[in-house]
Amino acid sequence: MRRPVSIAPPKGKLGVLTPGMGAVSTTFMAGVELVRRGLAAPVGSLTQMGTVRLGKRTENRSPRINDFVPLAQPSDLVFGGWDVFPDDAYQAATKCGVLEHQHLAQAEKFLKGIRPMKAAFDREYVKNLAGTHVKKGKNKFDLAEQIRDDIRTFKKKSGASRLVMVWCGSTETYLEQHAVYKTLKDFEKAMKESHDAVAPSMLYAYAALQEGVPFANGAPNLTVDIPAMQELAHDRNIPVCGKDFKTGQTLMKTILAPGFKARMIGLNGWFSTNILGNRDGEVLDDPGSFKTKEESKLSVLEYILQPQLYPELYGKIHHKVRINYYPPRGDNKEGWDNIDIFGWLGYPMQIKVDFLCRDSILAAPIVLDLVLFLDLAQRAGLRGIQEWLSFYFKSPMCAPELYPEHDLFIQLMKLKNTLRWMMGEDLITHLGAEYYD
Repeated sequence: MRRPVSIAPPKGKLGVLTPGMGAVSTTFMAGVELVRRGLAAPVGSLTQMGTVRLGKRTENRSPRINDFVPLAQPSDLVFGGWDVFPDDAYQAATKCGVLEHQHLAQAEKFLKGIRPMKAAFDREYVKNLAGTHVKKGKNKFDLAEQIRDDIRTFKKKSGASRLVMVWCGSTETYLEQHAVYKTLKDFEKAMKESHDAVAPSMLYAYAALQEGVPFANGAPNLTVDIPAMQELAHDRNIPVCGKDFKTGQTLMKTILAPGFKARMIGLNGWFSTNILGNRDGEVLDDPGSFKTKEESKLSVLEYILQPQLYPELYGKIHHKVRINYYPPRGDNKEGWDNIDIFGWLGYPMQIKVDFLCRDSILAAPIVLDLVLFLDLAQRAGLRGIQEWLSFYFKSPMCAPELYPEHDLFIQLMKLKNTLRWMMGEDLITHLGAEYYD
């Protein structure tokens, strides 16, 4: 990846398209509207509240990220999306029950103006949803072409000069890498044959990339994490990233596990369970969809703790993950963790974590940051996998010959160093030896 010679300015409107207009996307849309009207603060958004240190500590240069790099502003955003239900964004947000009445009332007029387009949906991939607002086509390639038409129509009607697509839809049933993913030609043939290996989320990704639209995958589905999509993204000079928004329990793991490893504290086991009552919880009640999510959640500790390098500390970890659908809890997920650690001379200790989180409240600022950073990447001429955005994902995409970096603090350093690199500033290594000559 070469340093950008120049970065095009963010002129005009930036269109945001979300396959899935449920809890995450409507919370994001409403939040952006309240933020740009000065009615709320963008808490949790690195692009809106974060800073980046430049140069030496003695220089005292730490501008806001949105003052340092040429990002689009929340006021530039216009919204659209698809859903398997016909509810407008206000109706959907009301049913999801994430936002309180005050915030819903303040955003009501705005949200009512956002109506979903019919979705490309197949219940074979999300068994616990029965969509009624769905497209029909002679094959999967035809459905992808319909999505491309939707993208062009939205861009024209909204007046957007650029677009970004973020998958905010459901977790699909578990799929492994398949021969039809090897090349773009193979994949297009499989779409025309309506092959079972082609999931609906892949149709959106294909359509987006063919239309020159950057794509972020907020679910653990394969979607763009297949060779055919990466070939298309590379050939069309489009940035992509994923997978699976890092919000609740896994966020805590990527904060705690690096601390254990830094101090060489051993780990015998980590038992995690969740109760969740929103549409995501309902979807994950299906074993196939849960398998997809489980694979994403389980990989985190292995990559952070590196048991192959530290077998006496992390070679025999018992790592269990459970998700339980419990409707009374709604979007307010509760995650319990029992962590069995050991220290000096092997003496055992325990840590208990009870995280009463709001899943969509944690996910919404991630969507905003991904939209703005992917748009920046495209204007900077970056293409293919954007590993520097791993900070936002449970199962980050990376080059085939690499292992993914899960450590939250290394991810943040990589993200900020990428911004420094893009803008021609020195990278920060935190060595600081020059202060002690």
